[in-house]
Amino acid sequence: MQDHLPEPEPLSALVDALRRLPGVGVRSARRMAYHLLQHDRKGAQQLSFALSHAVNHLRHCKRCHSFSQDEICETCLNPKRDDSLLCVVETPADQNMIEASHGYRGLYFVLMGSLKPLEGVGPDDLGFDKLLERVSDGKVQEVILATNFTAEGETTAHYLAEMLKSRGLRVSRIARGIPTGSELEYVDAGTIAWAFIERRSS
Repeated sequence: MQDHLPEPEPLSALVDALRRLPGVGVRSARRMAYHLLQHDRKGAQQLSFALSHAVNHLRHCKRCHSFSQDEICETCLNPKRDDSLLCVVETPADQNMIEASHGYRGLYFVLMGSLKPLEGVGPDDLGFDKLLERVSDGKVQEVILATNFTAEGETTAHYLAEMLKSRGLRVSRIARGIPTGSELEYVDAGTIAWAFIERRSS
């Protein structure tokens, strides 16, 4: 038995699209869809344009793999950054949180995920080969592993530490000022800053 009235196809498609967002179930998606269509059609058009514009104009930076409008992002091109330090994070959102802490002035490499063997996500899916190429430029002296303190993040950090140390690189892990089981995107900037100060060898 249906718990709602039959929906026109465009409305149903919108609800299904909104459900792709993390943490959004069918009821929340339906509320968002009704709100946009009933109370904020201008906002709906703005959202539609912004999504289309982002999808069509953003690419991955060739050096750090984060999002960029250009082949090389502004952070990688910034001469004031310390190119001897390379911080490895899971997502651009994690990178943004580290930047907000103002406690790190090196460069980045964004994995766009973490190792999840049970879901079929392995080293090839995360561009570990690109990371190895990146750290072999003769400038990187230390790789800071800033993956999340989740089971997947810890597995990724351990794998990367072994891989990078076998190539003679200095590897460190951000300290556990970050609560276990948390994701960097939701940690306050002050805690992230201290985690970088207290990082340890991995």
